[in-house]
Amino acid sequence: MTSSLNIKNPGAIAAGSVTVLMGLGTVTVFSAGANLTGELNLERFYDFTTLRQLIFFPLSIAVMYLFGMVDYHRLGFTRAGIKRSFTTWLLVLVVLMLIMVLIPGIGVSKNNARRWLSLPLGPLSVSFQPSELAKWITIFFLAASLEYLGEDIRRFFKRFLPICGVVGLVVLLILKEDFGTAAFICLLTFIMLLCGGAKLWHLLSPMPLAIAGLFYAIITHPARMDRIKAFLEPDKMAGSAAYQASQSLIALASGGIWGTGLGHGICKYGHLPEDTTDFIFAIVGEELGFVGVTFLILMFLIFVFAGTLIVVRCKDRLGQLLAGGIVAAVAIQATINLGVATVVLPTKGIGLPFVSAGGTSMLLSAAAVGVLINIAKQSSYELDIQSLNVNSIRPASIPAQA
Repeated sequence: MTSSLNIKNPGAIAAGSVTVLMGLGTVTVFSAGANLTGELNLERFYDFTTLRQLIFFPLSIAVMYLFGMVDYHRLGFTRAGIKRSFTTWLLVLVVLMLIMVLIPGIGVSKNNARRWLSLPLGPLSVSFQPSELAKWITIFFLAASLEYLGEDIRRFFKRFLPICGVVGLVVLLILKEDFGTAAFICLLTFIMLLCGGAKLWHLLSPMPLAIAGLFYAIITHPARMDRIKAFLEPDKMAGSAAYQASQSLIALASGGIWGTGLGHGICKYGHLPEDTTDFIFAIVGEELGFVGVTFLILMFLIFVFAGTLIVVRCKDRLGQLLAGGIVAAVAIQATINLGVATVVLPTKGIGLPFVSAGGTSMLLSAAAVGVLINIAKQSSYELDIQSLNVNSIRPASIPAQA
């Protein structure tokens, strides 16, 4: 038995690291949401980002363990069938919701971008971001398709192009209002198709069109061009497009080794925009210092390690592709966010998984981790069965030596 099997339950490790990240995020968001002018009105509890996060934290844990009990094969096309698969219906739902977001009067605009739908729940109105759901459903769709098609994915016109067409439709619906998520889905699609057995030249063939589309989306949007210029020439735009990046570095530098103390940071008081979402890492660095950010990064590394172990142990192709896509999505998104907060990458509105404020992101990410937990459970069960089979063929007793 290999040394990797000594870790008996990587699913529990993944769930534990995610729970710690969500707990740390809830506390940090609560601290970052403090202000000097706003009055706390508990009758409008849901309108406060910091208080709202207190609801989503336990709810996300419940969602994670609930999805951990659902057989992940229901997401595939082979056993469940294409028409009866959860993935098919979720994909149709996502496309409809993405279309609804683009309709004026239905889609909700925030920060000059129409990315949300408002779902009335009695006296409350809950905002939902369909592009977040689209990210995970694209992973499920690609995993189910690659497992169902097998080697047929190498057939360019009959198999590869239709798969890319479905993903392309989702990306085009997202691209206008959410460039970052659209580019992120393109990157995930490339990785999953490559790992799923698609030919490299097939993957490279639509790249010129995809690059041209993304380039056009950048040059036709002044704010995106300003972010690129601010990244290349930060000194010239320190008071405008590069302001967030420079304030993020100030917050990280202010924390030192141990930080200023939880709740004692000052950059959140109007100095650092989007401090509860895109730049929450900077608040962690300011208030918890180098120790805090190291611990946060360590939790992500533990999650990636446990997720990779789940992929390696799983003998089912659908499980491998699903687990690999989920781990890759979390790892890449976290890397991009940390790169933006440390000004290694241009500023982009991509939150830190499990940590940044946002109920849609936390709930859906927790659900995806629940799928990962179910894959780990079933893989562990298969390993136990194999172990029993091996033990059953061993001699019942060993003759004593003379």
